[in-house]
Amino acid sequence: MSTVRRRARPEAAHARHAEALDSVLADVVSLTGASVGLLFLLPPGERMLRLAAASGASRRIAAPWERVPLQEPVPVADAMRTRRLVWLGSQEELARRYPRLGIILPYDFMLAAAPIADDETVWGGIVLLWPVWHPPQLSAAERETIEACCRRGAGVLREAAGEGLPLLTGDEPRLLSSPVPRELDPAQAAAALGFAQRLPVGCCALDLDGRITFINSAAAELVGAGAAALLGRRPWEVLLWLRDPVFEDRYREAVVARLPTSFTARRPPGTRLFFQLYPDHGGISVLITPASAPARPSAAEPAGPECEPPPAQPPPRAEPLGATALYSLTHLASALAEAAGVRDVGELVADQIVPAFGPSAMALLAAEDGRLRVITHRGWPGDLVDRFDAAPLTSGSLTAQVLTSGAPRFLGGVADVEPARAEVSHLDTMAAWAFLPLIASGRPIGTLVLGYDRPQPFAPAERALLTSLAGLLAQSLARARHYDAKHSLAHALQNSLLPRALPRVPGLATATRYLPAGDGLDIGGDFYDLIRCDPDSAVAAVGDVQGHNPTAAALMGQVRTAVHAQATGGASPGDVLARTNRLLTDLESGLFTSCLIAHLEPGLRRARFANAGHPPPLLRHPDGRTEVVDVPPGLLLGIDPDAGYTTVPVTLPPGAVLALYTDGLVEAPGVDLDEATGALVRELARAGGQEDLEDVADALVRHARRSAPRHDDIALILLRTEPDG
Repeated sequence: MSTVRRRARPEAAHARHAEALDSVLADVVSLTGASVGLLFLLPPGERMLRLAAASGASRRIAAPWERVPLQEPVPVADAMRTRRLVWLGSQEELARRYPRLGIILPYDFMLAAAPIADDETVWGGIVLLWPVWHPPQLSAAERETIEACCRRGAGVLREAAGEGLPLLTGDEPRLLSSPVPRELDPAQAAAALGFAQRLPVGCCALDLDGRITFINSAAAELVGAGAAALLGRRPWEVLLWLRDPVFEDRYREAVVARLPTSFTARRPPGTRLFFQLYPDHGGISVLITPASAPARPSAAEPAGPECEPPPAQPPPRAEPLGATALYSLTHLASALAEAAGVRDVGELVADQIVPAFGPSAMALLAAEDGRLRVITHRGWPGDLVDRFDAAPLTSGSLTAQVLTSGAPRFLGGVADVEPARAEVSHLDTMAAWAFLPLIASGRPIGTLVLGYDRPQPFAPAERALLTSLAGLLAQSLARARHYDAKHSLAHALQNSLLPRALPRVPGLATATRYLPAGDGLDIGGDFYDLIRCDPDSAVAAVGDVQGHNPTAAALMGQVRTAVHAQATGGASPGDVLARTNRLLTDLESGLFTSCLIAHLEPGLRRARFANAGHPPPLLRHPDGRTEVVDVPPGLLLGIDPDAGYTTVPVTLPPGAVLALYTDGLVEAPGVDLDEATGALVRELARAGGQEDLEDVADALVRHARRSAPRHDDIALILLRTEPDG
């Protein structure tokens, strides 16, 4: 009995915390009048946001957002990175700031995204949508409500973490039901039902997932189908003549934007019907009436003959793609356009394809050195995937066959699977498969394998969709491999230009960090160095060459070499900069360089500084007092060959921490430089007392990343004078 109770406690705690989070989302939606609410969580140690709960939207609409990389340019990720509320007051502002999101959701709505965070941790974020009749700005009360609910959510998650419970309690997001209206008594309910049935016009109701929950007899007669066949189904799934992306898009617009919308459709052979959609938080009411006089078909109406009678046996036409499929494909295409390396592409595809396109499992394989290597997979056990990892392209397996032939293979049911059973024996946990070759510019890139736990008809429209998906993926994978190759080369070049290790100097502890900007080739001109001058002294240098390209990196190597040569020759910091400056002006590179030199004598407890247009050093005293060292900033290197640089002496007491850094640690768009430097001073004062200097370096880098998005390299060198003895 005690074992059962011990097992039940975590489940009960999970349920309690999940219910508390759902209450947070429900309250913020209700109190702010939002039409849609999404709650995202960031599991510890991960860089992928997970959608935990949604209100006012179906899973079909939320599916592409079930997993969101933290670095992705979307409002919720930005809100979490900056720890600030993001407000988008118009569709125009949304498209300008987040163009990819504007393409995927081209509807009129307003959006707020806020971080779920406390003083120490960012746990996740909340996204809220409002119809366009909301005022163009959040009111003070709404903003306060959002922030209060986010603090509540952070408290719930902090408590769960304290109990050792994971943030997420399931693979799928929880969908919150809409508020239940006051129940009618049986007589009123019967009267309402009778009223709807007696109306001479057609009417029906859809839930937020698009399924018909009620339809009166007039509507059933107008659309030409019985109520039994329609109830519980989406109209475009039952009525072939409604299978047009525009019609399903109208439903999606009604749910997302909460705006009435309409469209005209033609029911064969020639009856034109007018559909009016009226949404609210619980679903969509639809009014169906015969359309007025015939008119030229609009973009929202499939064209067809107006006068000629239809043939007795019309030829079968291909089933068109639904708007959900096109929506998911558009979302994936725009996301792939921003994915950088092969790993990013693999994780993005794995996170998007399974929830959005319907398979139960997937595996992405890339062709490398005549073999197929598994990049990522979902839904299959690892040992099963290992069976087709590293398979030669000449092996005859389906994964290799489709790539060498360039033709996809669809095994949709028993009739397709049984003849190929031997070929898919290593994947025999599924009932249907799609093997899609990834070919870009005529070159084989890899294979995408999709598995389905039920037989799959693979209608022509679905085959076309999956083939388009494979084409997009092949191009992105080829581009990602090219990026990885350039990145690897740039990384090797960068590492060759930075010191492999710093020399040991008696009485001096050191810690360094270098972080590339993350754009382009990830290579820049930032550098640091520590140069041993004699047994008791050393020169520390940090600098930044203008630009983020191989030219800047090459010049950085020359600057570092020049500084090294001058420092070992015994020149003062000012002379080191002056001589390096003359060398750079002679090179006529057209690039300018900032540099800070510090000559350190730990045994004598003193240092001397000189500065060429570089951010000033920071000094934390043993008692915690931290200051910006006042070193006059001279002219940048490479401008004036006759420029001079002042050497400034500074006392270094035992236990003092000196921080030399490049501007990437403090500069950010829209952030005042003095304020950012002041914040860094406070962080060094707080963290600088830690025993391990590596922990101090980590704290400063975390502070920089947390305070604002960074678009520049970061070079950091910390030096601490050790106490006597």
